[in-house]
Amino acid sequence: MPFIPHTEADVREMLTTIGAADIEALFSEIPAALRTRALEGAPQALGEMEVGRLMQQRGARDGRPINFIGAGAYEHHIPAAVWAIVTRGEFYTAYTPYQAEASQGTLQLLYEYQTMMANLTGMQVSNASLYDGASALAEACLMSVRAHRKSRSARMLAPATLHPAYLAASRAITEGQNLKFDVTPYEQASGLTQLAALEAHRGQDITAVVIQQPNFFGLLEDVDAITDWAHANGALVIAVVNPLSLAILKPPGEWGEKGADIVVGEGQPLGAPLSSGGPYFGFMTTRQELVRQMPGRIIGRTVDLDGKPGFALTLQAREQHIRRSKATSNICTNQGLLVTAATIYMTLLGAEGLERVAAVSQARTTELVEALTRIAGVKLMFDGPRFHEAVLQLDRDPAGVLRALASRNIVGGYDLSRDYPELGHALLVCATEMRTREDIDAYAKALTEILAG
Repeated sequence: MPFIPHTEADVREMLTTIGAADIEALFSEIPAALRTRALEGAPQALGEMEVGRLMQQRGARDGRPINFIGAGAYEHHIPAAVWAIVTRGEFYTAYTPYQAEASQGTLQLLYEYQTMMANLTGMQVSNASLYDGASALAEACLMSVRAHRKSRSARMLAPATLHPAYLAASRAITEGQNLKFDVTPYEQASGLTQLAALEAHRGQDITAVVIQQPNFFGLLEDVDAITDWAHANGALVIAVVNPLSLAILKPPGEWGEKGADIVVGEGQPLGAPLSSGGPYFGFMTTRQELVRQMPGRIIGRTVDLDGKPGFALTLQAREQHIRRSKATSNICTNQGLLVTAATIYMTLLGAEGLERVAAVSQARTTELVEALTRIAGVKLMFDGPRFHEAVLQLDRDPAGVLRALASRNIVGGYDLSRDYPELGHALLVCATEMRTREDIDAYAKALTEILAG
């Protein structure tokens, strides 16, 4: 646990210097109704050893369940070397690299990250990351408005198969800037975006079309046809992708005749652990001609006066991000530690390693689906091509089934009935390379007993 070195005398001296009566005065701007006066269940004071023991006991309550849930956050194996390097002081305590002369190591790492992400997505330029996948999509939508000057509508076509949290976050972030999101329906038999639904918007002023690949159901959309339709109708294409899937799937830069225009997604599968919802990081890549509309930091490679290679922030000044409404973005922080982890993860695995992880995850999902659909009361809802997630239909409410599985130390999947009630008793399940044959057998055995009992 962190060591807090300040004595009571130190605290009094600091408060006197800044003119505050006590520590409570530092929080006077927070309304009293929003402040918690006491933490129920937390003891008043414990020694370091007792605190450590208490935290271990609290953490043990969660257990170590077998995980079959994905829905945007995925459990992958992370080599021990990744976080051993990330937590070295050079990276762990490094400040934002505004001063190039003092930050060459951090700048080089970010440059290598950008190079890897541009290669992975098939695009020409990458930034040094954003907050997370959901806010990256919102930033891409705002970027499309700036980049597509012929469009006046600020209107996005988003598929109903887009991650619900991404759509909600994008609407919340862009609401004050008058962006509009039209949701296009999916075909209930296939779980895929209806091209006929897009045709209803032919000839209209559309700023950008959003495509998620794989979609929220884990299914592979016809990205070539959708991309070409969007470009033929004068719209930009924003791709939302799982970066790991790109080890075996066509990159967005090669979709259709021209490729996607902006690519975003969640970088968590690349070396970030599942940790109570984060922190994660969002990535963004684009075509060269749109680079000046890209939010966030961009690192460039150059040479100094002696001809030696070096790295610096490029194309954008620091002040650009604090110019309020005139700024390219007011969400400019890059998630440095997570990006460091992703860079090391991709470096250690390489292209072949990433491909193996993706392929094994795909195989494990096939095994999972085959095992579970042999159970009475379970069937596969969509049988099209997919990537390491699948939708199952149960003969009863998934919520109760998931609670019963949780009591058996199994996280059984994501209940789709909240976001897609039209699917009925639908359950989204996921398997990665972390799941073994024994894990899958344990899930099948537990689910069989639950549905029979």
